[in-house]
Amino acid sequence: MDRCAGAAARLPESDRKDLAIQALARSETVSDLAARHGVSRKFVYQQTHKAVAALDDAFLSAPPNDEVLFEVAVTRAWLRQAIVGLALICHSSYRGVVEFLRDLLGLSISVGAVHQVLHSATRQADIINRQQDLSGIRVGLHDEIFQGATPVLAGVDARSTYCYLLAAEERRDADTWGVHLLDAAQQGLDPDYTVADAGQGLRAGQTAAWGDTPCHGDVFHIQRQCEGLANTLARLAKGATSRRQTLQAKTGRGGPRGPNDELVTKLALAGPAQATRQVLFDFIVEELARREPGDARRIRPVRVALQNQRDTLLAFAGVLDDKLADIAQAYAIAEPLVREACVLHCLPSPSPA
Repeated sequence: MDRCAGAAARLPESDRKDLAIQALARSETVSDLAARHGVSRKFVYQQTHKAVAALDDAFLSAPPNDEVLFEVAVTRAWLRQAIVGLALICHSSYRGVVEFLRDLLGLSISVGAVHQVLHSATRQADIINRQQDLSGIRVGLHDEIFQGATPVLAGVDARSTYCYLLAAEERRDADTWGVHLLDAAQQGLDPDYTVADAGQGLRAGQTAAWGDTPCHGDVFHIQRQCEGLANTLARLAKGATSRRQTLQAKTGRGGPRGPNDELVTKLALAGPAQATRQVLFDFIVEELARREPGDARRIRPVRVALQNQRDTLLAFAGVLDDKLADIAQAYAIAEPLVREACVLHCLPSPSPA
């Protein structure tokens, strides 16, 4: 017996696998296999059972859907976390939170309770937010959004998208903006410049709170305004062209076809120097003014907005010019080459260039 135990201990793993396979194949009896390898029959049975278990694991079907993967202790604190997560992560409404808890957890909760949990979390977050150091923010993005009819003043760090201001207020005038910006300044907020639309209260509040800190123009809103005008005029021109072609077909006379007039305003990041952009910008304003008598109701608001906001809308080009000049000086290359590389980098990937 001791001799068999010693032989079994010295048997390599590969031989043990072969032994188990031969036992499963039943090419020899267990007694013959044990005698040929110098081991006991018990050892042969042990290796056979290991092989059978390995085969069962390999061919075991997928676990049933009702298998318990893990368990969660549902406490009051966990429910508060779930309510906040549903609202902020899943963007669920109050009633959606109520339905989720009712249908999945069998828990009855009122809309008022959901409101209370979220406002309690808001108060705790406000305490934490007031302790944040905002001195690292170099560019601030300011805007006014609305929750129903209630204005919400918003401020976001352009680099990290960290939201350092989100306040629902009754008014969005200069005093309201100024108070919030002064509070942010006490937390160290002193950006190189900000970006905002043409809102008078927003800009006046920043001037009152921060003095000479530049406020560059937000090109998003003016682009949408110009695109809307361009699309409207294009539809009107298409309709006029169709009517002209119909009249020509009836009279049997054809006339010369002029080029399609299309208003395109694009304030791209990569592009010519600020001075060149200003010349092109003024050209667009002049062309709009020339066409304004034909449709003053639609064209005048866009023309006036462009004319009044030129310097703030193109302020970003001055920042870009300075950065490109710094790169050119640091690497001792011509500034036009750096600008061309910037333009090339901003081209869409499918471009032949």
